[in-house]
Amino acid sequence: MADGGDDDSLDKINEGDHVVLKRGDIYKAVQIQSRKKVVFEKKWFFLDNAVGQLYSTTFDIVSGGELQPVKDVQSAACDVKEAGTDNRNIVDDGKSQKLTREDIETLKEQGLKGQEIIQQLIDNSSSFKNKTEYAQDKYIKKKKKKYENTVTILRPTSRILALMYHGREPGKICHLRFDTLALMLNLANIHAGSKVLVFETCAGLVLGSIMERMGGFGSVIQMYPGAGPVRAGVENFGFPTHFHDTLHEFPICHVNALLAGTLDTRSKEPGTGEGNDFSEAPPADVDGEEQPKTEQRDTPKNTETNAGGDQPTDEERERSREAKALIKRAKQEEKRKRLAAAAALLEGRNADGPFAVYSQYKEPLVECFTKLKEAGGTVNLRLTDTWLRHYQVLPNRTHPKLLMSGGSGYLLSGITVETERSGQTDSEEPAAKKQKVTES
Repeated sequence: MADGGDDDSLDKINEGDHVVLKRGDIYKAVQIQSRKKVVFEKKWFFLDNAVGQLYSTTFDIVSGGELQPVKDVQSAACDVKEAGTDNRNIVDDGKSQKLTREDIETLKEQGLKGQEIIQQLIDNSSSFKNKTEYAQDKYIKKKKKKYENTVTILRPTSRILALMYHGREPGKICHLRFDTLALMLNLANIHAGSKVLVFETCAGLVLGSIMERMGGFGSVIQMYPGAGPVRAGVENFGFPTHFHDTLHEFPICHVNALLAGTLDTRSKEPGTGEGNDFSEAPPADVDGEEQPKTEQRDTPKNTETNAGGDQPTDEERERSREAKALIKRAKQEEKRKRLAAAAALLEGRNADGPFAVYSQYKEPLVECFTKLKEAGGTVNLRLTDTWLRHYQVLPNRTHPKLLMSGGSGYLLSGITVETERSGQTDSEEPAAKKQKVTES
């Protein structure tokens, strides 16, 4: 995604853009860099010639790894008009093709493109014209996948990246399928101007999809465990700079302190005792117990090597330690400011109400469903699973495909509501319509 510019530049591939390469049903996310060799599906090439071309352009991989835009994406083999009406008399004995493997390799060495090789295979096949139209199309698609050296460059979107992760590394995204991801975004009512809390372990795919749908307007607070948030998937989207201005981060280990009102983001690590800095470890030049040990370990080495002039002096090492300490303190201050900004957003407790929770397994969500029912404060609770089947849509041969994804986990969704009714007491409850009259 380009960072500003006119409308034409947004539709064209620019230097530094994050893009997705596509060959068949295989995807790969890369960044456009000058003279950087890219290896994709056993093919290597450079992306320099893609700069200035429109997205969704298909390129031929020519000699030397250069890319050349394909002018006619339709194969010449598709112009074949003659076809049979029945495949029963065709014998698959391996003798119908006159070209041998050596002949095909010779054609490749001569520089013939994939479409031209496929046309040669058709012309030298004694059974191709006897096949039905459907069988011919199937044969052409099979040969195109094998011999055409083409690659398509796409603009990264949540759907394309979800397909990429699910096809190559489904474990990294907890086997989250693209249709389930789309349902999550709809159930959570993600839109521009939203205030969203995100906690995910899907390599940043869910976070990036939320930011894409919000379009750079609103606030996103990413809750994370451990030392820092994981955003590898967000980088593949290639968002403009102003998109990242809406992104905040908050460690989930400090949520209880925030709710209790004891979170201190001024100078110390929240939730720790006095005297601890905001960072995980003290700087190298901070006065403490470890500094004398470092000096004692370095002193003998300096005595032996200073005479040769190969090792830095004590003053140079001291300056280096001071520079590292300044950099570390600057990072600590930046981290403290980010934490304070996220805490200020969370203190309002006014995030948008709809929520959606995904899990690859049903049992954790069943337990969560029960706890939410008992605690109250939620309505329209639903626990569902998604089912997807692809269809082949072609003239006179539309049918569901036999192979399909077995499942894509489960979703727990609902809407949070205010549990306290302000301004109403027990005395204000309406009286019963019927009252018993006691006989005197």
